[in-house]
Amino acid sequence: MQPRPGAFGPPPGQPPGQRPHGPPQPANTDLQPGDEIVTEPPAQKLANPTAVFSGLDKITGRTITFDVAVNETVQFGALQVTPRVCYTRPPTETPNTDGFVEVNEITLQGEGRRIFTGWMFAASPGLHAVEHPIYDVWLVDCKGRSPPVASDTTPPAQPVNAAGPATGDSAATPGSSNRTPAKPKR
Repeated sequence: MQPRPGAFGPPPGQPPGQRPHGPPQPANTDLQPGDEIVTEPPAQKLANPTAVFSGLDKITGRTITFDVAVNETVQFGALQVTPRVCYTRPPTETPNTDGFVEVNEITLQGEGRRIFTGWMFAASPGLHAVEHPIYDVWLVDCKGRSPPVASDTTPPAQPVNAAGPATGDSAATPGSSNRTPAKPKR
């Protein structure tokens, strides 16, 4: 079997059939004036007020999706699910949803028995799932955090200067007036 033409050839600047002598020289990796060091910023976690779970009843085969507020407890069958935190990443980053969850089983005697405490990952529901003979519960998403919208933000109030504009400044600051505030009538 012949290699295709041009697949293997001499290094640039070497005649055919010749190998370079000695070890290859390392490239100059010293920082030069004007070089910038680019580092990846740490992944940002956004805390969300609500965790979204899916639950499977293995007896009936029904799957339901339910929302649980952080630090609240919701009962699914004989299980009580309590998310302690629910994190997502900003929309500009790779999706990654995780939450710290506690799951208790209510026994026939009415007592709660902890069967799961730990992190659940929406991308890998089988990684840390609740193991129960009748019910499966896994984290699907977090919700409730939305990016700020410019129209919803109110600019901070500007102080009113009773003496007029500052020295050397002939224009009033936007959103302020040069009048003293009126006193409320009684």
